[in-house]
Amino acid sequence: MLSHFDDKGHAHMVDVGDKPATRRRAVAGGRVVTASGTLDLLVGPKGDALAVARLAGIMAAKKTADLIPLCHPLALSHVALELTPAPELPGVEITATVETTGPTGVEMEALTAVSVAALTLYDMLKAADKGMRIEAVALRLKEGGRSGRWEAAD
Repeated sequence: MLSHFDDKGHAHMVDVGDKPATRRRAVAGGRVVTASGTLDLLVGPKGDALAVARLAGIMAAKKTADLIPLCHPLALSHVALELTPAPELPGVEITATVETTGPTGVEMEALTAVSVAALTLYDMLKAADKGMRIEAVALRLKEGGRSGRWEAAD
């Protein structure tokens, strides 16, 4: 049974009131694939697109409960985004790490951070490259809680 549905199939917010507060961490990743010349535009005299995307991802992690209807609002203790130019793609690799101490995990916050950072890059670069692709947004690691540690196979 899916945890966000009751026995009648109605959507509901999962009750985490009886779960113990534990240290939790999630890491998610993704990438924006660009045309070869677009990567050169990311950092330049008109501003640092990577810094703007990093801030957008941090802000998005903090707003996840406002965006995803059944997510719990969480007090996040740490949000970090790494945006790394990857000439071999070409494009940008994005990694978000989110941490809290609480009764539920931060997977959705990490995935939201990556997604919004990628969308922010797309928005800032779309005038130069409408064919960009946002790819491979996925959870890479989660730690804490009853289920312990999980890591993606790749």
